[in-house]
Amino acid sequence: MSEGGGTLAPTVRLRRQWLLVAACAAVGVALGWDALRELDMAIARRWVLPTTAVLGFELWFLTRHLDRNRTAEGRLCETLGPANAVTLVRGGLYAAVAGFVLVPPTPAVAWLPGVCYGAGAALDWIDGRIATTIGRETRLGATLDLAFDTLGFLVAPLVGVVWGRLPVWYLALSFARYAFKAARAGRRYRGRPVYDLPESRVRRPLAAGQMAFITLALLPVLPASMVHAAATLALAPSLAVFVRDYLVVSGRLRADEP
Repeated sequence: MSEGGGTLAPTVRLRRQWLLVAACAAVGVALGWDALRELDMAIARRWVLPTTAVLGFELWFLTRHLDRNRTAEGRLCETLGPANAVTLVRGGLYAAVAGFVLVPPTPAVAWLPGVCYGAGAALDWIDGRIATTIGRETRLGATLDLAFDTLGFLVAPLVGVVWGRLPVWYLALSFARYAFKAARAGRRYRGRPVYDLPESRVRRPLAAGQMAFITLALLPVLPASMVHAAATLALAPSLAVFVRDYLVVSGRLRADEP
């Protein structure tokens, strides 16, 4: 059957691929558990629960949005494709980072959150390039990309704060996206106009900069005092963009205004 088919077969195939993704996630958790158990059983026990919880959320999110595996023209794709596969690996890496929120920052694991998050951030650059190169840009891919970006900005700074690598106010970045969505939904609920958010030349570069900063913050290469001092400077531009975007969608600021 062609990818443009609108019958049940593509959905069945996608469901089977979801099961394969779930199986790979289970294998990943088992391998992570085994590796950490070799270091310290207590670390493995603390790591496995948050990691499994985040993976469970990601699998639920994937199955909820499988029907969005369509091109811009609405053509349903029967397979997840390599770009989405890379994005899902990125989600798995962010889930692994989340596991360290309950793990004390011992020398044995000090590098792991930063390495996992940095690898996921690098894959964020790769998955989009793959989709563009092979002509498989899908709505599902865009949805997963944004959701996993937001998730990464939540779990990685949280680990950084718990480990003392980031100041607590840096968590404002973690909740900015959720606050923006809640404020926009609140306007819709009250019957107030919500305007489209246009493309921006600064959102992606700022997001990439935040990913690089979070990676550097999590890696034990700079003193925590230096990271804390730089955190406010790194945070301010992204928060300013969230404020500006809300002013645009609420009609208080025209999209073409600075």
